[in-house]
Order: sequence, then structure tokens, then C-alpha cells
Amino acid sequence: MLEEVERWLERRSWAVKDRPLDRLLAAKARQGTKVSVVLPALNEEATVGAIVSVIRRELMTPKVPLVDELVVIDSGSTDRTSEVAAAAGARVVHRDAILPRLPAVPGKGEVLWRSLLVTGGDVVCFVDADLREFSADFVTGIVGPLLTDPEVQFVKAMYDRPLGEAPGQGGRVTELVARPLLNLHWPQLAGVVQPLGGEYAARRSLLERLPFPVGYGVELGLLVDSLHTVGLDALAQVDVGVRLHRHQDGRALGRMAAAIYRTAQLRLARGHLVRPRLTQFERGERGFEPRTHAVDTEERPPMVDVEEYRERRVA
Repeated sequence: MLEEVERWLERRSWAVKDRPLDRLLAAKARQGTKVSVVLPALNEEATVGAIVSVIRRELMTPKVPLVDELVVIDSGSTDRTSEVAAAAGARVVHRDAILPRLPAVPGKGEVLWRSLLVTGGDVVCFVDADLREFSADFVTGIVGPLLTDPEVQFVKAMYDRPLGEAPGQGGRVTELVARPLLNLHWPQLAGVVQPLGGEYAARRSLLERLPFPVGYGVELGLLVDSLHTVGLDALAQVDVGVRLHRHQDGRALGRMAAAIYRTAQLRLARGHLVRPRLTQFERGERGFEPRTHAVDTEERPPMVDVEEYRERRVA
């Protein structure tokens, strides 16, 4: 298995510079491929505008028409996320306006799943809306292999994730939960540098066949299910440099870890699931007090099973 991972790393790991922009534009024009970029957003007014502005300025001009549509899906922000994103040039859609017959549940995976109904690109690129010092390389890097290599179906961004001033110390849930799970149960994915990273692109024809965990487990779920659906050689990763973003506190990471473990457990055995609640402790007036949180236990079906999506694709 180690030899297979090493071969994959050599064959399917690249850097942004390996595919110059003019090569991507030529491939896109030749194939007639459409590219959609989706930003899931919840209270990201401080960063979403700059991300949208960079994409529109560098990748959505007559000279550089790499991205065909840029959509921000607002999942219930209480700040000015929608206004800022729209002012910067994005099309903003509220999560609850998509597939209204099915009440939305909280969670990033829910937003990504619903985004397939309001985008039309053959390639769909997801980018988190909390990135700072955003570079267009995050988009060109991960859509590049999909435009130039017909065998590639799913591409993850890889990058260094500093924690404060400490390089490489971000991604705590990745190192403590996701990477051990992948190495132990899906060793073919041991070479994926950032399995939980929010920047990845895939062919619509793959995404529409995959179930979407509604919460934090969506990245692990899509990665594992893509492996089983299209095989290791259809997966790839591209080095895009450094990722700067807002870091969550330890308790939030605990809830994230529980959801990711549950997602893995469901894929290991479609039977018994992890206890669907997680108890954490906070110091209060009477000492340590328990705080119990629900763990995401719902998944959305493959989009091709949704009647409204099938009707839209036929139309």
C-alpha cells in the first residue's frame, strides 16, 4: 500500500506553476468547459469581499475568462456578508431559498450540497469564505488538473497552515483525527496533505453522485466516497502555498472532531453510530460545567436523486 501511495504522490501531486494560466485558458476554450466557484459563507463580512474581488479581477475578465460564475451561498449570516459579497460582484443566494420544499439544517455540507442546484459549471470549485490574503492561485491551482487531464475527477488544495506565528501548526483536527482515521482505514488516502481543507474542485458529474454529510464531516466524506467511486488515480492535489484563515477554539474543534469521526464510522459500517451528542466542559461559577452539543448525524442524498435537480439538468 505504501508503494501505491508513493506512486500516487509522484503522479498526482503538483504545484500551481506546473500549469500556467494560458494553458488553462486554452484547454477550457478547446473543451467548452464551464467553471463555477462557490463560497459557503456564515458571518464572513470581514473577508468575503476581498476573495470575491480577487476572483473577479483576475479570473473573470474578457482577457482571463477562467471562471464563468461566482456564487456566495449565505447560510444565515447576521452580519453584512451578503451585502459585502454582492457589492464585490458575486451572485448571492440564501441557503433557504434553494430547494425550499426541504427545510435546511445548519452545516457547511448542507450549503455545498444545495449549491449544486444553483450553479451550472461542469467543474465546481469550493473556496472557504474566511481566507485572508487570498490568492487566485487557490482557484487556478485546483481547477487546473480538471481542465488539462481528463482522467482527474477531484482535486484538493494543499498548503502550509500556520497557527499564529508557528508555521505548520494549523490543521489540528486533521492531525489528531482525520489523518489517523485515513491512515488506519483508507491507507490509499495517506498521501493527501490537507484532507479537511475547504478548497477543492471536482467534476459535477462526480459531485452529483455523492452523498453530502450536512456538517463538518463533508470534506472527509466526499474524499472517501470519491476514492470508492472513481479510484485513487482520479484524485489529485496541488500546492497553492500558504493558507491564512480564522482559527476556531478548542471546544469548536472538539465538535468538529466528533462529526468527522461519525462520518468515518458511518462509512466503515452502516450500522452502529457514534453517540449523537458530545459533552464538553467549561469552567463556571460552580466549577466545571457540562455543555452538551448535538453531533451531525444526517447526510443529504446524491443530487442526481433529487427530482428538482434532474428537472433542471434536463431543461
